[in-house]
Amino acid sequence: MRVVIVTESFPPDVNGVAHCALQTARHLAGRGHDPLVIAPAAPGAAPDAPGGAGDEYGPAPARAVPAGGGPADGHPDADAPCRVVRVPSLPLPGYPQVRVALPSRRVAAAIAGHRPDLVHLASPFVLGVRGMAAAARLGLPTVAVYQTDLAGYARTYVGAGEAAAWRRLRAVHGAADRTLAPSTAAVRDLERHGVARVRLWPRGVDTVRFRPGLRDAGLRRELAPGGELLVGYVGRLAPEKRVELLAGVCGLPGLRVVVVGDGPSEGALRRALPGAAFLGRRTGPGLARIFASLDVFAHTGPHETFCQTVQEAMAAGVPVIAPAAGGPLDLVDHGRTGLLVPPHDPDALRAAVAALAADPALRAAHGRAGRAAVEDRTWAAVGDRLIGHYGDVLRERTVVAA
Repeated sequence: MRVVIVTESFPPDVNGVAHCALQTARHLAGRGHDPLVIAPAAPGAAPDAPGGAGDEYGPAPARAVPAGGGPADGHPDADAPCRVVRVPSLPLPGYPQVRVALPSRRVAAAIAGHRPDLVHLASPFVLGVRGMAAAARLGLPTVAVYQTDLAGYARTYVGAGEAAAWRRLRAVHGAADRTLAPSTAAVRDLERHGVARVRLWPRGVDTVRFRPGLRDAGLRRELAPGGELLVGYVGRLAPEKRVELLAGVCGLPGLRVVVVGDGPSEGALRRALPGAAFLGRRTGPGLARIFASLDVFAHTGPHETFCQTVQEAMAAGVPVIAPAAGGPLDLVDHGRTGLLVPPHDPDALRAAVAALAADPALRAAHGRAGRAAVEDRTWAAVGDRLIGHYGDVLRERTVVAA
């Protein structure tokens, strides 16, 4: 198949949408299909030119590049698994890590030029809407992947706007031949708000990169010179992630909080979490080593449609604490692979951390069970399921046309 992936984010961005879009392109190329990615231009890169690929979890598979090309020569998209078309973009005010695509004729031109069988829209909201419109004009089937709880973000950032966000989501996903949601909670949310033709499509995890064997005694001595237990958070540092809920954990004796990531809330969180170690953005093998060296992984965000970092912690053999909302409900088996706590409840989070900290045998049991639970959730298996969805959509279109 020839597939165009229109994504709101792509590496070097570090987020779930970017990583999933990259893994999708890799899998399609690896299975002999012909993907093309359309994404916002990365910071400092010219539109419609290589603008920053790569992967927070390691380099993409090698592919042929023009002589003299490659990341060292200012062409980081040369390491992407397929051609990447970049369109003009601007940083989101107050949150420069997020870039918003500007209107551009490149979207329609790139889709038409690739002559795809199908258009894949990754978390469509701005660029994806233009991709949807172009696909409709060309009579192409579309698969829209729901990944971002925009209604929850509207509530967090402006205290309102949920209804408007859902109207936008209904319009975008209602026009798609099929919407893929990453968790049963996300499927229910979409269907409850009137989105039809929704199917479940979860995310994969690299169980080779993320594994218990990477636990690093030297790193632990560096982060916990007094032998403290390490309680880690990995993710964006933004208001919707509610990382400040870990403030109570910072007061527990014999523990140290480790925060990995960056974002607009970093300054406030440094003040709110006394004694915490802020490691900044970490990628590749270094990130996997940090995961495996934790004693407990604590996720705090209540608006996760999936929550990839929970899967990565489980793959690393680390017990997980997460809110009993959204994606973690599918991932965490309460009392077996970790603990689920009420969202927005710092006391419940603190109590859960204290319970695991006090019981080494329970931590070890949860860690082993978590690793076992994700061992078959490879990106290859998940990618094949995606190709199956593509095939369903193409067959349905053929039946309608006949």
